[in-house]
Amino acid sequence: MICGYLLARAGVDVIVLEKHKDFLRDFRGDTIHPSTLELMAELGLLDAFLMLTHDKVREVAAEIGKDRFRVGDFTQLPTRCKFMVFMPQWEFLDFIAGEAQKLSTFHLFMEAEVTQLLARGRQITGVRVRTPDSEGDITANLVIGADGRHSTVRAKAGLKVLDIGAPFDVLWLRLPFESGDPTEPVARAVSGNFFIMLNRRTYWQCAMIIPKGGFADMKAEGMGGFRARLRICAGFARDRADSIASFDEVSLLTVVIDRLERWSRAGLLCIGDAAHAMSPVGGVGINLAIQDAVATANILAPVLRQRPASAAELRRVQRRREFPTRATQWFQVQVQNRVLAPTMRATMTPTAPLALRVLNRWRWLRQWPARMVGIGVRPEHVRPEIFQARR
Repeated sequence: MICGYLLARAGVDVIVLEKHKDFLRDFRGDTIHPSTLELMAELGLLDAFLMLTHDKVREVAAEIGKDRFRVGDFTQLPTRCKFMVFMPQWEFLDFIAGEAQKLSTFHLFMEAEVTQLLARGRQITGVRVRTPDSEGDITANLVIGADGRHSTVRAKAGLKVLDIGAPFDVLWLRLPFESGDPTEPVARAVSGNFFIMLNRRTYWQCAMIIPKGGFADMKAEGMGGFRARLRICAGFARDRADSIASFDEVSLLTVVIDRLERWSRAGLLCIGDAAHAMSPVGGVGINLAIQDAVATANILAPVLRQRPASAAELRRVQRRREFPTRATQWFQVQVQNRVLAPTMRATMTPTAPLALRVLNRWRWLRQWPARMVGIGVRPEHVRPEIFQARR
């Protein structure tokens, strides 16, 4: 959506295809990072965006057993907005779609699922689209696959995937929010469990980190065993474990870390999770995807206004974004191997590592974890020609 909006605002005729009839799905990754807020400001959209209902997070903490450590401070970042925003992702998508549809060069088709790529020789020339009423073809000078880690576009294009691997999966569930609860995100490590709680005002969106493939074993233990584990994990919300009535209220996210060896071929480019599936560590996948979109528009908009992009020009997007992707995935692998995996193997609550104690002691150091999460490696900014909307 961001890529389509930026290209359309730069004067490129764009069609965005969405296979669902609306955006009302529980994405769970409902974070809007300071770098994205900076982008909104550069586009003149920030004030309108912040009028939407949202929550601001200025600090991130971690709990080891009963001890709490402050580990990230967004107020020290060199950005206009020194906070991270929590907002349902469907509202973010609706906002961008609304702004984009003010442009004559932007077209959004809902309930339009891409099923095949069209090709002439080795050149991708468009897509086959299925709607509730029919099936047809759309030709295009460029197809951009931004359809996630299970991308149809990259599968049909035959692009080779490098699987980096992850030793854990994530269970998502909700616990009731009660008066007096903290408002900032909470990350807890206790007795071999790692648990994250995100405030959604009326409930807590919770992520339970489990060993890869471990959900089947938990189901075999039954709801009694699962609720007992949840009481250990949930800290101040332990007495709400009984609110989970069945495993139907628990969703499994199979964690994948991978990236394409080549993000493009003639007439086609993949970005976001379609090019590089990220671990949920740090919640930076959305940030990386939006940065890809900005880089794509910056590099290709001047070309696409005049002619199709060459294979060499498409490869420029990967060259621009591959280092941030590799660096971020390396960081995620270090966290999963050095922090999450040992925590899951532990039978007792671990001792707080020195890094956490140092971050808690020295406030100025807490800007660096916040910078990694909130800004990332090599943040992108829109080029001047993107600013002038062509209606």
